[in-house]
Amino acid sequence: MAELRAKFWENLPLADLTQAEWEALCDGCGLCCLVKLEDEYTHKIYFTNLVCSLLDIESCNCSDYGNRRAEMPDCRPITLQTLEEIEWLPPSCAYRLRRQGRPLFAWHPLVSGDKDTVHKANISTRGWTVSEKGVPIDDYEDYLISDPF
Repeated sequence: MAELRAKFWENLPLADLTQAEWEALCDGCGLCCLVKLEDEYTHKIYFTNLVCSLLDIESCNCSDYGNRRAEMPDCRPITLQTLEEIEWLPPSCAYRLRRQGRPLFAWHPLVSGDKDTVHKANISTRGWTVSEKGVPIDDYEDYLISDPF
């Protein structure tokens, strides 16, 4: 893995991060991988407890991260450009927090030094989500939940 600058998440603007630092900013919660439904008339986003079929529901990691866009064309990668457009990121998302000039939470793996603290803090999708794999799209509405954030 490429070298990360010391406490880069505290003092560097998002635009100045290396690719490795950008990737390390992700806390591994899996919340961006929740299947969302959009009302075609109001454009309101509704959340389900389904997650992308590529998400490993135990580790909350993408099982094919490098090829996810080819496998899942609807996948919206979080980039400096898309960050401004994606309104459904959770308030706890490190990308969102840093864009707003706010610090990361103590449970964030970069702060805690432990990749499991996001799960121990019950911030992740671990333990309450179901893979969309095998669920007919017509049944997605059966999995609607209230705003998970």
